[in-house]
Amino acid sequence: EVPMKEHVTPKQVAQAIGVSEASLKRWCDRGILPSTRTAGGHRRIPVAGVVQWLRDSGHPLVRPELLGLPSNTGAPEASIERSVELFREALEAGDEQRGRQVIFNLYLARHSLVDICDKVMAEAFHALGHQWQHGQIEVYQERRGCEICMQILHELRGVQSPLAVDAPHAIGGTLEYDPYTLPNAMVEIVLREAGWRAESHGTCNPAATIAAAVRERCPRLLWLSFSTYSTEQALVADYQAVWQAAAELGIPVVVGGRALTAEIRQQMNYSAHCDTLRHLVAFVRTLEHAPKSRLEDSDH
Repeated sequence: EVPMKEHVTPKQVAQAIGVSEASLKRWCDRGILPSTRTAGGHRRIPVAGVVQWLRDSGHPLVRPELLGLPSNTGAPEASIERSVELFREALEAGDEQRGRQVIFNLYLARHSLVDICDKVMAEAFHALGHQWQHGQIEVYQERRGCEICMQILHELRGVQSPLAVDAPHAIGGTLEYDPYTLPNAMVEIVLREAGWRAESHGTCNPAATIAAAVRERCPRLLWLSFSTYSTEQALVADYQAVWQAAAELGIPVVVGGRALTAEIRQQMNYSAHCDTLRHLVAFVRTLEHAPKSRLEDSDH
């Protein structure tokens, strides 16, 4: 497997997209494609910039492997619906390259990360979970699939457009006894796509440390994902401590996850409960022109 590259030469990009090296260099000179210079004066092109240009322009990708992408990346998929099954099959088989190909095909075809995460990754995992519950696959296959997804999300984050200097700040994670990384990673990347400087604090955080992060970082938004917990009483008590810290500073709190039953939510205060990432993005849009939290940090 060839990992995603960070920077490549003009010749590699020219061959990858099927144009002459002279044309490619002219595009760089005109600012159509971003480029930098090495200490020795050689031009290098960030792969993230190439991917964004391909996505925006619809230009075909002839030799994706030169950018560190799977060999058939750029070939159109029939539909999001078909991609769910292709991706589920790749995860079940532990085929990271095929999984990367499915997701990057969708990304280059201008599907949003909201749809890729909600409609493909999440749906594929629901199907894997169903298979596991019915004894059709082993636990290791689901766990391995999660690791593949995390790697793909890491690569997608690497090709996202740079954030604005004044992008609103969001932090989040999971509380103690919740080790599920995937929902958290999806929230982070989708918020970044929406123009937020999202910063995951990871999983299994004691309530006190999330509360401390809220007070020290003073974000515009706090998100918490709930996939599992020790006891309902502990979850509600821990969450209340975090909510109190955010409420004191006027910071909205968004919650979501399969563990939040209606009975548990009735015991919680929150600004929004989101069943999908699309709901989350719709909610954060309402915050973008709202006043900043009382002590929002201007240094981060």
